[in-house]
Amino acid sequence: MLRITDGRTAEKLLQFRPFCGTMKGMNTARVNAYAKLNLTLDITGAENGFHLLDSLVVTVDLFDKIVVKKRKDRLVSVVMHGMGSEQIPPECNNAQRAGEAFVERFSTTGAQITVYKNIPVGAGMGGSSADAAGVLNALAKLYRISDTGALKELADSLGSDTGYLLEGGWARIRGRGEQVTPIADMPPMHFLALAPRSGVSTAACYAAYDRLHADTVPSEADMPRTERVLELLLSGNPAWAARLTGNALFGAAKELNPEVREAYLALKEFSPLGVFMTGSGSACCAAFETRELCEWAKSRYKGKFRAYVLKSVEPKKIKESKNPFVLGEGEGE
Repeated sequence: MLRITDGRTAEKLLQFRPFCGTMKGMNTARVNAYAKLNLTLDITGAENGFHLLDSLVVTVDLFDKIVVKKRKDRLVSVVMHGMGSEQIPPECNNAQRAGEAFVERFSTTGAQITVYKNIPVGAGMGGSSADAAGVLNALAKLYRISDTGALKELADSLGSDTGYLLEGGWARIRGRGEQVTPIADMPPMHFLALAPRSGVSTAACYAAYDRLHADTVPSEADMPRTERVLELLLSGNPAWAARLTGNALFGAAKELNPEVREAYLALKEFSPLGVFMTGSGSACCAAFETRELCEWAKSRYKGKFRAYVLKSVEPKKIKESKNPFVLGEGEGE
């Protein structure tokens, strides 16, 4: 039995009492949806009208915040905030598609979804795929769905990076992005990313790639990089690995958007370990040995593009706050 001898202590305990009871059910879930970088991207062929990839990817400490709340009906509503995302039509919004697909697949009620964007749109950093994966993770948390296989299958149907971004971290992705091989015990890496305001259409980029390579013999720069970069990283040589990073879509992307080349050349001026474009553009990234060097380069960059200092992260290893005064999901709603 708890004895209370101090009236002020009793008052404080009574103030906290509403938040200490057991909730009958969670009504709100929140997750962070992390951006990704493609350190390499090789085109290995085509199948059924789609390009086949081999890419070394990693999530970084830039993320969108996803908040989902239960609805009593089966409708899904999405509200976007930031990075111009308010203008994305619902039919083109991957967060909307993910929510509706989840409700259909698992026969749950609907959800009110809010996305607070920090990942730049159209930059090749996986923003829309991250939002879709984040919505699936948040809804699985909200409705207590533990079938990871079904979630992965659903994610793969929504986009090439979505299945990978359910967990993120270091991985090699192949095929159309559905073949994900997680890679453990990788060294941390630090990047400075420059994101032009204008993006690159993924479909247009692949079409331009096909046109540019229709009648040409691949050069050494076009040769597959993923295997070589991965071997160097696993052998403990991140500096040499960074020097070999590259993206087969770079030539096509810089033709479609001259700002891609401008961002790439701006980063080269800081003599980083390596520079590469992520995804189908438009963001380019430079790898540095330390975060301090990234900060140094950012402080000296005087161009027009948005600059981000980033570090590789493994989301599943990021622990939630253990502060007893932080409300748990669904508490205090």
